[in-house]
Amino acid sequence: MVWSSGVKNAMSIDLEDWFCVYNLSQVIRREDWDKCELRVVRNTTRILDLFQKYNVRATVFVLGWIADNAPELVRQIEQRGHEIAVHGYNHLLITNAKPEEFERDLAEAIESLRRCGITGPLLGFRAPSFTVVEKTMWALPILAKHGIRYDSSVFPVGFHPDYGVPKASLSPFRISDDIVEFPLTCVEYFGKRFPCSGGAYFRLLPYLYTKTCIRKCNNEGRSAVFYLHPWEIDPDQPRMDIPLTKRIRHYYGLNKTERKLERLLQDFQFTTIREVLSL
Repeated sequence: MVWSSGVKNAMSIDLEDWFCVYNLSQVIRREDWDKCELRVVRNTTRILDLFQKYNVRATVFVLGWIADNAPELVRQIEQRGHEIAVHGYNHLLITNAKPEEFERDLAEAIESLRRCGITGPLLGFRAPSFTVVEKTMWALPILAKHGIRYDSSVFPVGFHPDYGVPKASLSPFRISDDIVEFPLTCVEYFGKRFPCSGGAYFRLLPYLYTKTCIRKCNNEGRSAVFYLHPWEIDPDQPRMDIPLTKRIRHYYGLNKTERKLERLLQDFQFTTIREVLSL
């Protein structure tokens, strides 16, 4: 039975394949992506079928490279009623980019989505590896220049080595004059912040943790945003020789994620980020 507090939650997918992720960037070079097995179509289709089963619409942050290499998939996502948003083109971390490099990557991503036939407005952006951080706020005017009206990249935590804005609001807020931020979901216990928004946190921790935390958010009158990558339901993906911590973060729990996702869709109601923010 779906539990309802009257608060709308947002479901999001970061549409990239197993070889695009930052954890594997030291063993799979960007120029070698074309040589890797494309598994994103079958994995995403399984997720879309689950969404259809539970009447869920989601925001899908599409990597431009995927739009160019699997255009039929991206068109299918829009045709099924989901929101298309932008995830950059080359999975470029903003923390590793100069402003002109970031703008070029963003423009290429938007162009790739239009080229593959996306007709709806492209209002949302999520930075690869959540790299809208305090030192990359220079990216916000560039996003606004290209028509972006909301971002969902800020992780309001301080413990992660690659991302986080420790003092950011836990609820959606205006991060600049032109852009609304929907931060990745965390809860507070005893003055500490704990992420519960999906990804590795969803795979590594028991399902009850995510369920309890999202329910706490909703009881506080706060919308949660959940995220997942298609490769996270794929235990048969190629295994790479990477350091132990990265191996755990990338491979642990892959065989359980799809079942856990279905439980989540049974327990909560989800829609697009655009709808939650009333944009």
